[in-house]
Amino acid sequence: MNRKLVTAVGVALLVGLAGCSGLAGSTGTGDVDAGDESALDRNIEVTAEGEATAEPDRATIRVAVTATGNDSEAVRDDLQAGDEAVRAALTEWGLDEDDIRTDRYDVRESHETRDNPERTRYQGVHRYAIELDDVDAVGEVIDVAVDAGADEVQRIEFGLSEESEREVREDAIENAMANAEDDATVLADSSGLVVNGAYSVSTANAGVRPYRVSDAAMAAESGGADGAATGIETGDVSVQVSVNVVYAAEQA
Repeated sequence: MNRKLVTAVGVALLVGLAGCSGLAGSTGTGDVDAGDESALDRNIEVTAEGEATAEPDRATIRVAVTATGNDSEAVRDDLQAGDEAVRAALTEWGLDEDDIRTDRYDVRESHETRDNPERTRYQGVHRYAIELDDVDAVGEVIDVAVDAGADEVQRIEFGLSEESEREVREDAIENAMANAEDDATVLADSSGLVVNGAYSVSTANAGVRPYRVSDAAMAAESGGADGAATGIETGDVSVQVSVNVVYAAEQA
């Protein structure tokens, strides 16, 4: 797994605060005795953000079957026929039924004809979220869905499995903690203090940024003469974590 570490750090210096036991969600660490208030006369509080990236190992494809007609029942029938064809093709390709879920289903009167009952038309859409463990098969699955009757490929989202996300998050935390320590040292040096271990640590604002592909980013050719599948651009998924660390400090 190719991982890159990128960081952004925000810092705040607190001097002359007595005691830190009221910090919510923090855990005591280091060599400082929480009961010794004199040792906590000075402290340095650092907020650091860490980011780690990895190649995706999960993908979600959103495709849709659409239909229009003068009768809402006919539109529903068309959507039903499309549903059967798309699901049959995808399961025959190798997906499980649980990998193909309805993401949106809607039948409504067209806005263009709503004020003209004599020309009433209905529009219907059945959108699916297709889950894949094999990111290299995304283009092939798109071709299968489109060939079976899907009219639109609306979005592709590359992400991480739970195991991969947990590993990348650990890297992001380690990166954030390393930067927190570095900046605490710089703050201490510039303030005539010496860092004497972490007193409390907490995490906040963790998040995952998947890599998303719109239809404009897909290759123009699909299923050419050589049988090549639709080409899809991919990119790394990033995980961001923020840590709050309070370091005990003493006069240099």
